[in-house]
Amino acid sequence: MTSTALARLTGPHRRLTLGLELPLDNDWGAGRLAADRQAGRPFGVPDLGGHADLARLADRLGFNALWLRDVPLYDPLAFGDAGSVFDVFAYLGHLAALTEHVVLGTSAVVLPLRSPLHVAKAAATVDVLSGGRLVLGLASGDRPVEYPLFGADFDGRGQAFRDGVRTLRAAWATPAPGLGLTLPGTGLRAERRIDVLPKPVGGDIPVAVAGSARQSPQWIAEHADASLNYPRPLGALGDDVRRWRELTGGLDRPYLTPMLLDLLADPAAPAEPIRLGLRTGRTALLDHLAAMADLGVAHVSLNLRPGDRPVAEVLHELAEEILPHFPGR
Repeated sequence: MTSTALARLTGPHRRLTLGLELPLDNDWGAGRLAADRQAGRPFGVPDLGGHADLARLADRLGFNALWLRDVPLYDPLAFGDAGSVFDVFAYLGHLAALTEHVVLGTSAVVLPLRSPLHVAKAAATVDVLSGGRLVLGLASGDRPVEYPLFGADFDGRGQAFRDGVRTLRAAWATPAPGLGLTLPGTGLRAERRIDVLPKPVGGDIPVAVAGSARQSPQWIAEHADASLNYPRPLGALGDDVRRWRELTGGLDRPYLTPMLLDLLADPAAPAEPIRLGLRTGRTALLDHLAAMADLGVAHVSLNLRPGDRPVAEVLHELAEEILPHFPGR
């Protein structure tokens, strides 16, 4: 389906575009890790003191998107990463007011832990307040400890995900005059004239399914507007993109992926694989992104947390040296 947000995200010629994953911090870099340990600060909890200024800077510099993870509970023993700390929808509303151009994406909202009607209303609110800039990434979740705490069934999350996506689409649709929302299995019929407001700017919100979400590839190809997959080496990435294109039958449904990036100060530093990404200078980074573009990847969100350099400095280098090769606006 046509979407202003998805069109913004994937660029005018479906050439690869670049976004950023929040928080914009370097708290996983070796220097920061050592300083945090010495000061007794917990691992995985970012410094959000400059978050608003950095979000505005990313918007001004021309990055195509800002992405938020949904981490409902901080679990230092099993996972040790607080994500963006802020509640995802409250933060999206704040970012809608802070920024003018960037697409706002979630990577990804854990749908089975939330009421789908609440998600529908919150997402549509962000979409309207941002002028149609939301891409809603959805996941089934992978942290078993959270499910009983939220009164949800971990083993049943696959079915809950399918039911939730169906509810979202129904809630965003505009009923015929004199009718309302119909939700099969709940007893709610159109004649009751119940509805969810506001309605999204474009009549719907693009949904990107993260990973498999406990679904078959065929189900995802049929119900998702984009695939949001985990970082892969180039060979495996090419296989994934080809499978996605085959499943979607040539429909205009982009393949999106994040990537951890430790951008070194030496432009000529060779690329070295790190977990879920690269440690590299900008020349090798440009080659790697060009290879991803040739494979058919539509958008890459860069996570800067593994680095030690000041984040604003890295943003400026990326904007000046890398973004001109992948213009999205």
